[in-house]
Amino acid sequence: MEPVNYTVRRIDGDYAILLSDEGVENTVARALLPMEIDEGTRLRWENFVYTIIG
Repeated sequence: MEPVNYTVRRIDGDYAILLSDEGVENTVARALLPMEIDEGTRLRWENFVYTIIG
């Protein structure tokens, strides 16, 4: 699987709404994301792990 880059669009309780660079929206449980995320944080999903990118 190819890595996918996302921007945290909105945090809604226990979930974060992510928007990929291709424009696809994805809802993800916050437990799967780094604790430091906030709206606007850039993430990379690779090998089933989300990491913060610059």
